Amino acid sequence: MFILYFGGQKSGKSKLAEKKTLELSKDKKPYYIATYNNSYNDIEMASRIHKHKKQRKNKFKSIEEQTNLPKVIKNKNTYLIDCISMWLLNNLELDEKKLIKQLKKLSKKDANIVFVLNDVNSGVIPMDKVSRKFVDMTGVIGQKLALICDEVYEVKLGISKRIK
Repeated sequence: MFILYFGGQKSGKSKLAEKKTLELSKDKKPYYIATYNNSYNDIEMASRIHKHKKQRKNKFKSIEEQTNLPKVIKNKNTYLIDCISMWLLNNLELDEKKLIKQLKKLSKKDANIVFVLNDVNSGVIPMDKVSRKFVDMTGVIGQKLALICDEVYEVKLGISKRIK
């Protein structure tokens, strides 16, 4: 089963995705794949990470993987990837085809995977080239994820609405 939760910052998507992942995993502890590259020494992001760790307590086995998601996903397990937006940012120098190839590899896995994606496509077109590429790629990757997922949820204000 593949499931996508997408929404804006602080919309509640991670919390809902964690809950769904735990439901899917049944009696086996699921994996939490953290994609943030913590090499930027960003104190505010470190605080967010700490909050996420505290929120999920010891209900998950953690894996840190910033670039190659298929490498860490094994069959017959349950995973939460939080988040695809950070994975995309870490891989922004790659072309679209290489990122889509990773998603195709994931789609062939016999595993439960819950994806979290930030919705950054509803605002104005960014002025700088790198930000435009990130927003554009988020839209492209989001579309590909939605195609391979069995369920897709839009999250606003902590409320999810199933759209697929």
